[in-house]
Amino acid sequence: MTTPMRCTECDGRGWKIVTRRGHVTASGLGLAASAQEDCLYCPGPVEMPREGFEWEIRIQADNGETPGPSGWSAFQATAMDELRTAMRGMPRESAICGIIRHKFYDFGAGENAWTQREIFRASVDPAGSVRFERVSA
Repeated sequence: MTTPMRCTECDGRGWKIVTRRGHVTASGLGLAASAQEDCLYCPGPVEMPREGFEWEIRIQADNGETPGPSGWSAFQATAMDELRTAMRGMPRESAICGIIRHKFYDFGAGENAWTQREIFRASVDPAGSVRFERVSA
């Protein structure tokens, strides 16, 4: 680990540390100097949600798909309920499908460091029930 140093954002009230996950990942990549630093005092990245579930409805038309309602939840079950409610509220004559993605913050995953993976697809059956299908990895 690196030597702890005073945080400049909170005028030295807190210490900046290299988070364990960031340090292990960065060391494995040979980039230990660029590991994520978090202040123990500041309400910065430590309090940001590191994981969540994004849901989205896609409306299918003759000229392709268009985005419909969407949302975000910290819990998978809540995201599924919100998607189910939104899909039931859509007009019956429109062809729609739903998607739930698991998004999580991952060091070194790219420019914004968020990784996402589609985990469920949803459709409305003829009886009006929303059916979920797990997407295999």
